[in-house]
Amino acid sequence: MINEKEGTAGYATEAPDEKVILVGVHLPDSFSGGLGGEADLEELGRLVDTAGGRIVGRLDQRRNRPAPRTFLGKGKLEELQELVQDTGATLVVFDNDLSPAQGRNLEAVLEVNILDRTELILDIFAKHASTRQARLQVELAQLQYLLPRLTRLWTHLERQVGGIGTRGPGETQLETDRRLLNRRIAQLRKSLKEIETTRQTQVRSREGLYKVALIGYTNAGKSTLMNAITGADVYVKDQLFATLDATTRRVDVDERRRFLLTDTVGFIRRLPHHLVESFKATLQEVREADLMVHVVDAGCLDPEHQINSVNRVLQEVVPQEKATQMVFNKMDLVEPELFRNRYEGRYPGTFFVTAKDPQSALDLREGILTRLMGKEMIHTIEMPITNLHSLSRFHRSGSVLEQEFMGDVCRATLRLTEEELNRLLSREGGRLVPTE
Repeated sequence: MINEKEGTAGYATEAPDEKVILVGVHLPDSFSGGLGGEADLEELGRLVDTAGGRIVGRLDQRRNRPAPRTFLGKGKLEELQELVQDTGATLVVFDNDLSPAQGRNLEAVLEVNILDRTELILDIFAKHASTRQARLQVELAQLQYLLPRLTRLWTHLERQVGGIGTRGPGETQLETDRRLLNRRIAQLRKSLKEIETTRQTQVRSREGLYKVALIGYTNAGKSTLMNAITGADVYVKDQLFATLDATTRRVDVDERRRFLLTDTVGFIRRLPHHLVESFKATLQEVREADLMVHVVDAGCLDPEHQINSVNRVLQEVVPQEKATQMVFNKMDLVEPELFRNRYEGRYPGTFFVTAKDPQSALDLREGILTRLMGKEMIHTIEMPITNLHSLSRFHRSGSVLEQEFMGDVCRATLRLTEEELNRLLSREGGRLVPTE
């Protein structure tokens, strides 16, 4: 876990078998600052489990607004204090975002470490970051989050900011730390900008290929579907945020038709803004996609909640509307007919699949192919006989509808995309025959 009491602002370190109490404050949806809404201790428990903690207690409270000093009301705070003592808990995790002062006050009262929702998610991302890009992105998000909270790291120094004659080592060290963190943040942004430039070059090199991005709530089964469709070996584990890096594989349908399939990082309810910002380079694949395949866990308690959470994050990442294919995965965990009746009318054209079933992967692949072919149009072109080899791929995919030879020219009616049409006309000496 991130140990702020030791003043460490870098990567997380694991505490084996840490005893954790979950706390959630239910606030009105309209409450400002993104804190509104119901707390979800079930999801928070899964996050703690992913981070390596052991849950020993739960506590929640319904309030119109958080208590300014300790987020919880006085009576609930006393109840939490007793729960910490009775269970021997070493960590309390809130399913809300705490201000630096609130975190400091809670630690003083409870005498255990306090983490809020954002800190916990950042800790999990740090634990799972394996590539250089992911590590840089996570460190950037952590430092951006910790920068305004530096004062909390220096509570052991009595003399801090004050008037004339009160300046002490606390303030000096704080200012030094702020400068160092700001310098490191600038370095991280520069490094990520360079990575993003390289990635954009890679994306441009794929122009003309149909691009599909798997998106969805974390642990919805995107990586399992990716492996089933492409035969790739993407890391799969039944936990939140098992994979952080985008993985792209080419899927060859026939001699002419192929598409790129990308598995992306999973989303979550109230995904911290700093993470969304720092992971925008990774999510470039989503912005460049021709089709987003939105994978939903059919076996979760509230699929609609997952769908809305993903859509909210997408609004930050993808500025324009994109073609989307809905896919409900893990249908083996529900009553299929009842589930279909509930969601089929709400999301027409949805696929209902079980990623571990080979037929499901084939069905979804065919669905993607249908979308790809939807970009194809019928055109008649004239091609010099000397360049007929350029039509061979269209013959093998059954896309030559008619063909007629007239002297040294072949007139062919083809089903093809606009990109393929332009390539034939510009590179192979073809000519478009106007429609009558």
